[in-house]
Amino acid sequence: MRKLTILIGFLLIGYLGSAQTEAAAKALLDEVNKTMKAYKNIYIDFEYALDNKAEKVQQKNEGNATLEGDKYRVNLFGTTQIFDGKKTYTIIPENEEVNISLLDEDNDNSFTPSKFYSFYQKGYKFSMLNAKDNPGKNMQLVQLTPIKLDTETQKIVIGIDSKTKHIAHITETGKNGTQTKLTVKKFLTNQTLQPGTFTFDTKKYKSLGYMIND
Repeated sequence: MRKLTILIGFLLIGYLGSAQTEAAAKALLDEVNKTMKAYKNIYIDFEYALDNKAEKVQQKNEGNATLEGDKYRVNLFGTTQIFDGKKTYTIIPENEEVNISLLDEDNDNSFTPSKFYSFYQKGYKFSMLNAKDNPGKNMQLVQLTPIKLDTETQKIVIGIDSKTKHIAHITETGKNGTQTKLTVKKFLTNQTLQPGTFTFDTKKYKSLGYMIND
């Protein structure tokens, strides 16, 4: 799972204005992060859209994710990915296989669903964009620009519901012009989760004949 962004053009006027908008953007993202951490768990239904005009490729997929602390379970592209706090299990029914990998604790830049609300904290400059009104919502837009020049990401735009401080959408624009956007369709908190939500059942998949790659 990657961080995602949307292309919205804007100009910063003057050094003072730039510093003020950066502080305001950082403060807003910190408020969102604090709000999310207060929930015991989070469940979202989302739409994932990719638009690569150069290759004339457009894709839309529906998915869902359950997050609790560092643990998560994501369903997207016909696969299920589970992170139990130590290992990631990627279940691919089409190939009848499961790929298992250990958490790389030394890689601060690795993006996972558990970093959905905190990935901005390292490696980015911040700025506020003009507020954008959606039907029934007052949206605030924050743009993130990578500090490192060797990244493939040009910018990230995060849409935040001003009232709830929930992320409504997050979009990535690559330097090659490709845009990927994640739009939240349903947002639930503090749900009663099924036992084993973040547990991989090895016996189950072995009995189904899946190849376990670890």
